Amino acid sequence: MSRKEHWETVYETKTPDQVSWTQKTPQTSLNFIHSFGEDKSVSIIDVGGGDSHLVDCLLDEGYSNISVLDISAKALERAKLRLGERASLVNWIVSDITTFKPNQQFDIWHDRAVFHFLTDPVDIASYVSTVEQSVSKNMIIGTFSEDGPLRCSALDITQYSATSLSEAFENKFEVISCLNEDHATPFDTIQNFTFCSFSKKQDQF
Repeated sequence: MSRKEHWETVYETKTPDQVSWTQKTPQTSLNFIHSFGEDKSVSIIDVGGGDSHLVDCLLDEGYSNISVLDISAKALERAKLRLGERASLVNWIVSDITTFKPNQQFDIWHDRAVFHFLTDPVDIASYVSTVEQSVSKNMIIGTFSEDGPLRCSALDITQYSATSLSEAFENKFEVISCLNEDHATPFDTIQNFTFCSFSKKQDQF
């Protein structure tokens, strides 16, 4: 089964309460986004956004330039149905992040739980290259920590500490802050995440 087929099957067969990553309010992600300033016109991309509620919260707060990318068309359809008429305010992108070729620069790149699914060095390098070329200001990456799971959705993942996550992007990004957080899944298990926020190095714009 291809990577795309895997995720289409997940979103076709499981409800939000049956997948571990569901959050009613992605407060940590919102806090990081708020930390970058109050400009609601910044271009934000939520990578692997699926049917996450981050886009709902951003729209509620008045952000007006939002893109949501996911490999699963089914996941994005679920988000569109939930948003109703507001779905037209969002740029929806169906793409595998390892082959994604952005046609614009993003002020804020947000990724909660996509990067850690990349275990092939070639895929990791492709991801890093994409953000280096397409992120103009800030980035937020959330992955399973070294105290987190080794697998998710029947797939192996790559665990990261604050140090190793920072080192993955150190060529063109500076770390602003990192934290570890326990995420309570809908079925009452705990997953420990590492989150880091980054700024593009000034000489890399």
